[in-house]
This record gives sequence, structure tokens and C-alpha cells, in this order.
Amino acid sequence: MPKILAPPISLCIFARMDSPTLFEASIFEEHEPARFESLALRVFRWQAANNPVYGEYLAALGVNPARIDRLDRVPFLPIEFFKSREVVCGQWQAEATFRSSGTTGQITSQHRIKDLRLFRESFVRTFRHFYGDPRSYRVLALLPSYLERDDSSLVFMARALAELSGHPENGFHLYDFDRLAWQIDQLEGRGERVLLLGVTFALWEFAERYPRPLRHTLVMETGGMKGRRPELVREAFHGILRQAFGLEAIHSEYGMTELLSQAYSDGQGIFACPPWMRVMARDPYDPFALRAHGSGGLNVIDLANLHSCSFIETQDLGTVLPDGRFTVDGRFDHSELRGCNLMVAD
Repeated sequence: MPKILAPPISLCIFARMDSPTLFEASIFEEHEPARFESLALRVFRWQAANNPVYGEYLAALGVNPARIDRLDRVPFLPIEFFKSREVVCGQWQAEATFRSSGTTGQITSQHRIKDLRLFRESFVRTFRHFYGDPRSYRVLALLPSYLERDDSSLVFMARALAELSGHPENGFHLYDFDRLAWQIDQLEGRGERVLLLGVTFALWEFAERYPRPLRHTLVMETGGMKGRRPELVREAFHGILRQAFGLEAIHSEYGMTELLSQAYSDGQGIFACPPWMRVMARDPYDPFALRAHGSGGLNVIDLANLHSCSFIETQDLGTVLPDGRFTVDGRFDHSELRGCNLMVAD
């Protein structure tokens, strides 16, 4: 990477006018499209001036951040930078560092977190936005391989939701499917509302070994085959779970180590974002050709990523619908297997 170029004077003045505290007060508000774009552009210019890695990348592209006046002109940082660099704004002591999952020998991403409160507020607000009060659920997490690590953002989120739920029946499970089946039967028998949050390969095995009708349980897969099972299109995998559990729909969570926000699907693999998150499509052959909707590579704007980078170019392929919802249809060739919510395309 070339040496960081000094930002234009106008950008330096702008960066001094804004601050993380000022942005935090605005991130989680409801945003009309024009207001979201205005705030996102302010965050972009602030991060361009305060994030050395992002600044290097923009300088290498010859981009003057002060001249970027539309979101479809913002360069998104390739997600691979999280594997080799510390993607942070400023200098501070990290409260936590989350790392991505991966198979043996892979280089994993790391996301240094300045303030876990911001992450917690993001996923709690998102869950309430789509599913209501966590206290109305008994939370059962089937997260083998994730629970065996102490640096998983997914486990942190699941534990926090279980704490907010506040029910003694909440539980985390590795490979004890017998106990999980017994616990679900107890809760189903009492008519309790259950959230079963599970990694893909474990839900598949549980469905094969313990098929049973679920009347009060919401099943949510978080992705993550990681070589444990043959890759399937999402609809085929959801069909297996629907048949095993007698459900009309399987829910999905789309998140990753490099993001502090999540999108959710209540069926058919169509994801919706919280108000402070947007997904755009990029031309698979031209990463700088962006459009608000259409098919291609997925770029994510996550305003909660205030202290790292809010503009992430993922390795996911999908389709962004005119209403802002999106699908995830696969990954670019040569992308590594990851623990986020991805399955191969048809």
C-alpha cells in the first residue's frame, strides 16, 4: 500500500466538526433515504480522515473523499483487509476482538471493538425491530464450534439475547442433541415461545436425528457449513428443516465478524436490514460500479461500524430488491468458506 496522502483541507475541517459521539446519537434513528445518505456520507468522510487503512485504500484509488457526494460513488473497503490489518478509526484500547470462524489453516478476520455497548445496542434494537421483546422467547442456541471459542460475535449476541430473555430454561448446546430435544419437548408441551438459533450443519444433524412437529418454536439458521456437510442452496436446506419440524418457514440471520449489525429473513431467504444498515449491488466485473438494486456482489453500509469501517465490500453474491431487501445467492469463486450465512447458488 502507498503512503497515506494528507486529506484535503476541507476534509480536515469537516472531520474536526464531526465526532464519534455526535454520530452515535444519530445512528439508530429512523432514516428517510435522503437523511440516511446524508448521514452515511458524513460518516464516510470522517472515517476517510480517521481510519488509516481506509485512508490508504482511498489514496491508492486516487479518491478525494471531499468530492464524493453520492453513496454510489463511495469506494467500499474489501473485506479481506480485516485479515491482515487493524481496521480502526483512531487509537484506543479494544474492549474486545471478534474473530471469524474458518477451517484449519485459513487466515481469519479480526474486528477490534472499541465499545461493546454500541454492538449490543445494534443487535438488541435489530432483534426488537423484527421480532419484538426478547423476554417473550426462551432462547436455545445450537452453536457447536462457536461455543468452543471465546471470540465469536455470534455467541456474544446469543448470550446477550438469552440474558435479556431472562428465563431459566434458556440454554446453549454443543453436541448434546438428546438434551436439546428433551428441552424443546418440555417447552413445547407448555406452549412456551422458543427461539432455536443454530448453525447450519448442527441444525441439519438435529433435524435428521430428532424430527418432531414444532408448534411454538421459531427456528433460525445462522449459516455455517464449513466443510461439515455438502453445500446446498438455501431453499433445499430450509426444505429439509421444514419437513423435519412441520414448519411453514425457516428464519435466517445474515451477519459476519466484520459487521456490528445483522439482517434477518422470515422465510424464502429474503433479508431485511435495520434502519441503519443498507445493502447495495456491485457489478461482478467492476467493483466500483454500484447500483441501489439488482444482482451482483453485495456491498454493505453498516453505520454501527463507526469505529472501524462502515463501508464493506463482501465476497457474497446476491440480489438487492427495489425495496432494499436482498438475497444471498452464493460467493465469488476462490472465496474461503466462512461461518456466516452463505450457501451455494443454483
